Amino acid sequence: MALEVGIVGLPGSGKTTLFNALTGAHAAVGAYSEKPNVGIAPITDDRLDGVARVEGSARRTPATIRASDTHGTGAAMLGNLRRVDALLGVLDTFSAAADPGADLETLRLELLVADRDHVEKRLDTVRRQAKSGEPALREEVAELERLLAHLEAGESMSSYDRLLPPELEPLTSKPLVAVENGPGGIDAKLEAELAELPDDEAAEYRDGASALDEVVRRLRDALGLITFFTANEREARAWTLRYGATALDAAASIHTDLAQGFVRCEVIRFDDLVEQGSRAAVARHGLQRLEGKTYVVQDGDVLNVRFTPSR
Repeated sequence: MALEVGIVGLPGSGKTTLFNALTGAHAAVGAYSEKPNVGIAPITDDRLDGVARVEGSARRTPATIRASDTHGTGAAMLGNLRRVDALLGVLDTFSAAADPGADLETLRLELLVADRDHVEKRLDTVRRQAKSGEPALREEVAELERLLAHLEAGESMSSYDRLLPPELEPLTSKPLVAVENGPGGIDAKLEAELAELPDDEAAEYRDGASALDEVVRRLRDALGLITFFTANEREARAWTLRYGATALDAAASIHTDLAQGFVRCEVIRFDDLVEQGSRAAVARHGLQRLEGKTYVVQDGDVLNVRFTPSR
């Protein structure tokens, strides 16, 4: 399952240009559509090549980011991003009148307004349903009224100290990673142009990391991400997972059948696999472990999930 990220920003901030830089897409800058631009960006991880080399994998598949670029900051447009894992807030630092601090506050306010509208719509719906007298619905009405008052006071969902109704899909509880587009930040226009070149040629024009690598680093910090690997002779693949997630979570991210039929998980550290040169050598040196559903996956783990297929 790809990591999902929404790209937001005020008009002229360069968010579609950043989208093109990350995904290699050719979305029209300044074009309007009710649907967001959607693209896939591969996450570079040199360890994947090491895993593939040891396993003799015919194909390498990196972890990916599924990026969505909205065409505005209105409540309806932002509503397309309610199921993403994080938001990238693109800030203009290249224009003469640039004020990224003020733009970030405006963007936060737009997200807050969108959440307030979201809660209002849910409250209207539940109020009608609550006329049936069902206690659970009446309790939800009371909770939504408290939450709406909290938002109208200028507070975000993330600062609400009570459990949110599960039907809500808030924006202001998601990590908002600010990306400055211009001097001192990411030059989205240059990066979009470099995305058209082979990786080795593009690297010659950069002073540091690519836009994608920098965005991934920030997302890792904001979301607490780790990477684990699966591999056989057909494919070596990288996957992202939240820090603290279990072997069962990892299995579910690969395929629901693996989670449903989970039996155990064979775990090898990336360094041990590369140093020993084969799974057989790893096993001989006692460096492979068998773990259960509750094992907390570590960054760099190479996993082989054993499961019972459903009938």
